[in-house]
Amino acid sequence: MADVLLATDNLTKRFGGLVATDQLSLDVRAGEIHALIGPNGAGKSTAVAQLSGQLEPTSGRILFEGRDITRLPMPKRALLGIARSFQITSVLKDFTTLDNVALAVQAHQGHSFRFWRDARADRSMRDPAAKVLGDLGLGHRAEVMTAALSHGEQRQLEIAMALAGDPRLLLLDEPMAGMGPEESAGMVKFLGKLKGSRTMLLVEHDMDAVFALADRITVLVYGRAIATGTPAEIRANAEVREAYLGENIGAV
Repeated sequence: MADVLLATDNLTKRFGGLVATDQLSLDVRAGEIHALIGPNGAGKSTAVAQLSGQLEPTSGRILFEGRDITRLPMPKRALLGIARSFQITSVLKDFTTLDNVALAVQAHQGHSFRFWRDARADRSMRDPAAKVLGDLGLGHRAEVMTAALSHGEQRQLEIAMALAGDPRLLLLDEPMAGMGPEESAGMVKFLGKLKGSRTMLLVEHDMDAVFALADRITVLVYGRAIATGTPAEIRANAEVREAYLGENIGAV
């Protein structure tokens, strides 16, 4: 847990006069779930977009295993082992659950999608896809059309697709978005299966989920990190309670 996998050094992103990320310095240790929380507009998704390569920082650095990847494009970051899920579910609803993950395996193997019809019967892609689904408890839904899955199952499938490339770091941007209490509990259980075996940076508004899953938490307010610590330390931090957790602390 002591080895730092990802780190930012004074990461800053400006949109005109708006400072969305304000000299953010954080580290994500190998094997941990590190949660990034804060009120709406705190800059959480903007930070994740910079880490994934979707947005280029205005200044500062992003380091992955000590290597400066600040200007590295998204595809090359993916090759290094950085995968991201988005706030809005992006799965192919006219395909089965297994087909979706097999497609992700194919993409990570570098094949053209022109050969997808053959890939649907290619065991070198379907077998790894079936293993990912089985490991995550979705094996029984492998042949179900994705359109028939619940919203929570579709979110789980999206994460399974991200895991198809065996990433070193998984960036999760609000995986519980749009879920009710039962589905959120299912996602917590789902992510809990990955705890310790995968390194994750989790952006989430559901405080029950954050405090159940996170090893450490960083709190953003107006793009700036005001605290980093264990769940117990964050709960007890007076500045965090005043800035963000005051209205939620009773539920966590």
